[in-house]
Amino acid sequence: MKASVLALALLCASPVVFAQSSPSATGREASHMNNLATLLDLTDAQKVQVQAILQQEHAKMKEAFEQAKSSGTKPDWQQMKALHQQIQQETLQKLTPVLSATQLKKFQVLSRMHHRGHFGHGAPAGSSTAPPAQS
Repeated sequence: MKASVLALALLCASPVVFAQSSPSATGREASHMNNLATLLDLTDAQKVQVQAILQQEHAKMKEAFEQAKSSGTKPDWQQMKALHQQIQQETLQKLTPVLSATQLKKFQVLSRMHHRGHFGHGAPAGSSTAPPAQS
């Protein structure tokens, strides 16, 4: 159970969530992308590229979650955190040629804020420990 909760939390840690296909999720997805485009001052071409990169990031997270779920193994918090960091680094590498240095820096700040829970979920700011186990 704990591993499933952790993996699900990592899926939500992405700056833009693209997972679901429900109408409300599609609206949220568009809203998130529009907000990100505004905050980063993206051109139309950049918006398309960034959206594709973030969708790839989310797909990797979802795949990792599904693999852990289907294999019956329970990765610990550190393993999931390491996987999340690896996927984030890959995303930054893909975004580097797309975004200007200023835009990339803003993206990193927004990602950290999102990951630390400044947008209403996730671990409290400054927290580096795993959340308490749910029973």
